[in-house]
Amino acid sequence: QVQLVESGGGLVQPGGSLRLSCATSGRTFNSYTMGWFRQAPGKVREFVAAITYKNGNTYYADSVKGRFTISSDNAENTLYLQMNSLKPEDTAVYYCAATDYSGTYYYIGGLYDIWGQGTQVTVSS
Repeated sequence: QVQLVESGGGLVQPGGSLRLSCATSGRTFNSYTMGWFRQAPGKVREFVAAITYKNGNTYYADSVKGRFTISSDNAENTLYLQMNSLKPEDTAVYYCAATDYSGTYYYIGGLYDIWGQGTQVTVSS
């Protein structure tokens, strides 16, 4: 049973940075595709970024491309999301998720079967 625990959220001013972490336990980390999703109040959950361990490819939503970076430390079994140039519209609860799927539909949350509890990110002055 894989467990995911996010951390690193908080309050930051527009233009600031945060790094989210997702610690995994319970199974070999690098057999999964890992993703970050977010959900703002009153909005549907949306894809943010993903990394596939078969080939190391990374993928980003257009809204965060160039500002966010997904990475992993396989030795530490930890997934990261470095968020720079944060905007108020980035405010949301951020979730990490894992799946055995490694195809082209990495942005579909329904394909991920393991989720963390979420961490709140608030961008406000």
